[in-house]
This record gives sequence, C-alpha cells and structure tokens, in this order.
Amino acid sequence: MSRLRVLSDPQYLPALDRSFVIDRPALGLGADQPPPRILLLYGSLRERSFSRFCVEEAARLLQLFGAETRIFDPSDLPLPDQVAGDDHPAVHELRELSMWSEGHVWCSPERHGQITGVMKTQIDHLPLSMGGMRPTQGRTLAVMQVSAGSQSFNSINTLRVLGRWMRMVTIPNQSSVAMAYKEFDDNGRMRASSYYDRIVDVMEELVRFTVLMRPHATQLVDRYSERKERGAGASGEDHAAAAIGSVGPT
Repeated sequence: MSRLRVLSDPQYLPALDRSFVIDRPALGLGADQPPPRILLLYGSLRERSFSRFCVEEAARLLQLFGAETRIFDPSDLPLPDQVAGDDHPAVHELRELSMWSEGHVWCSPERHGQITGVMKTQIDHLPLSMGGMRPTQGRTLAVMQVSAGSQSFNSINTLRVLGRWMRMVTIPNQSSVAMAYKEFDDNGRMRASSYYDRIVDVMEELVRFTVLMRPHATQLVDRYSERKERGAGASGEDHAAAAIGSVGPT
C-alpha cells in the first residue's frame, strides 16, 4: 500500500500568469539535473483540507519548475510510541521518503494558535539519526500555514523552530494563507490572489536553495561531534551528505 497522494491535473495552473514564470528558476546556481526531489507534508485529515490543497498547489508549481515531488498521506500514521519500535508501514514509508528527498515542504493549519497534532506527528516520526543515516539533516525546507481567521504566523514560526531542530536549511520566504476557506474553489483549486502569488514565490525559492545546496551539502553538514562519534577522521565520509545524494525508493 502506497501512501503517496496522486496529484490531480498536475499541469493545470489556472491561477498562474505564465507570462511571468521562469521555468528553470535555479538556472545558473548549480546543476538542476536530475530534478530536485521534494517531499511535501500537510497537517489535516479533513476531506476538504486546505493545508493539503496548498501542498498540492505547491507540488504542481514545483513540477513546473523542474522538481520531482511526492506528497505523503498521513491518514493511517500512528502516534509516536503507539506501536512498539515505531514498526509500522506508514512510519517506514515516511522515513524512506525523507531519505529520498533533498528538500521538504511543510504546511499546517493553525489550530488553537499552533500547528496541528497531525503535522507534529509526522515530524516526530523523523529521527535525527537512523542507522547511521539522517533523514532530515541538510535538506532544504519551505514552511506554510493556513488559517480560518485573520493573518497569523504562529504555525510557520513553530515550523521554523522544528526545521532548525531537525537540522534543515529553512529558506527565508514563507506563506501564510488567511481565511483559507475563501481562497479555494469547489474543486480544491486555489484562486488567483496575493496568497497564491506568495506560494509561487516560495516554491521558486525552494528550488533555488535546493539546487544551490547540492555541491556544498557534504561540507555544510560535516560536524566534528559526528566524526568523533563514528570514529571517522577529518577526511571521513559524511553519512548525511550520502543520504542527500542517494536515489532512495522509487
């Protein structure tokens, strides 16, 4: 059973004005082939989930910009420590997807002024270290949130803290969609607005930072404490960089 969501109409972008689009936003910053690998996570299990809608719009844009995307469906993900040893297919798949990725997109609703439990559960299932590999260290990260009320940044601020804790390179730009119920049509497609334009900005920037990181990943995540822990000298291979460069599951 795959927990990857199938993206409907991946090439249909009705809110995008293509006359202003740069198809390869990372051109000149580094090798943008093979396509940057981006994992997208959302924070609600509702049938009409605005955080999922935002992630789907982000995935369409990322594909337009030359990235490969995978959206994880957390609907059967157990709570941390609910299953002995976290030995659950959904946990295994989430971790494999993170190992496959070079970058992440996290989008959470704001509930009671904070991210949702669904969002936090996914992040809590990603360990800093896993069998000598690091599922999040050195990956790029873009953060977004949706709100039922007025503009807020509580969730994205928390996601930034979590991204830093997970040793990810969180990009400067971010997206917060206020009164999200007004921003999507009956088919879950985002209407043209400044909120949509900001998501375009964020995905452009994520692709650029992900490509920019590629030739420098080994050096940026090489740490004295980790070399000491695994008994590797100053020229030892860094496992986090190896993880970023791996192909991962198909």
